[in-house]
Amino acid sequence: MTPSTTPSSAPLRHFLVDTDLTAAEQAEVLDLAQAMKADRYLHRPLAGPQTGIVFFDKTSTRTRVSFAAGIADLGGQPLIVNPGEAQLGHKESIADTAQVLSRMVSVIVWRTYAQAGLEEMAEHATVPVVNALSDDYHPCQLLADLLTVREHKGRTEGLVMTYLGDAANNMANSYLLAGVTAGMHVRVTGPSGYLPDAAVVAAAEARAAETGGSVLVTTDAAQALDGADVVVTDTWISMGQEEEKEARQTLFRDYAVDAQAMAKAAPDAVFLHCLPAYRGLEVSAEVIDGPQSVVFDEAENRLHAQKALMAWLLYRSGLATAPATTPTGAALGDGRVSIAGSDVR
Repeated sequence: MTPSTTPSSAPLRHFLVDTDLTAAEQAEVLDLAQAMKADRYLHRPLAGPQTGIVFFDKTSTRTRVSFAAGIADLGGQPLIVNPGEAQLGHKESIADTAQVLSRMVSVIVWRTYAQAGLEEMAEHATVPVVNALSDDYHPCQLLADLLTVREHKGRTEGLVMTYLGDAANNMANSYLLAGVTAGMHVRVTGPSGYLPDAAVVAAAEARAAETGGSVLVTTDAAQALDGADVVVTDTWISMGQEEEKEARQTLFRDYAVDAQAMAKAAPDAVFLHCLPAYRGLEVSAEVIDGPQSVVFDEAENRLHAQKALMAWLLYRSGLATAPATTPTGAALGDGRVSIAGSDVR
């Protein structure tokens, strides 16, 4: 009997937005990611091999490779569906697709446009659904980023993380929500008219009140950078914005991450970028190729963080059983995951 048909009293868990994980749960996933990085093939919840399906409505490099490799590492068979190769949302409804897929695969991953489509998929699926990127959020990227911060700073709690550039996009939203969930002080800065939606800021502030983090949204890049422990940016020209390239280069110029910007941060600040990066635009070559840059650790950590997320969702949903031990000596078994002294059902 495959996990997709295993009866379970555990609630089905999905990951559609960063705050679908509580602070404690986020920490559990990151703990699991560190254990998986130490022993890449210990956890095999997709052994069989079971199939994990990954839909791409947008092109990708890191997301495609990390999910395909991650599903294989977990003992499964990745099925990649590229744009135009399926009837999802066109000739067949998302609801019907979700019900069909749930009888065939063990996890559904979707890189898409509208957040509403992911929500509809999750509403009708009986296996975990993962947001691999939407127009509103990029939560898997943030798990990788937080894992990278842990590795280089030893913790996330109490650190200042500053995001510069287009602050009205999915990356800024996820930095706010995931960062405060991790107990960080998140500062987001960009030009007027390109700042996060008020609803996202309110949600981040509500989560920060629970975790001891904080939120600052400002047009003042110097204020946002002052003493920052982590400096982050993203491309100024995302897919579909190519015609705005010249205007955006002018608009965001004051929010570029160069040596002068990094000098305003803490002396031991690290630099993150989800890639692909455009040297000479949002970040200088001196910074991204310099000693403070950890972008390639960050890129690798997409694999480990997403593996941990998928395994955690399967374990939490009662659709797989964790191995008896981890490389760190934590006890696992009977569908429970004991990591760093906490129990996960």
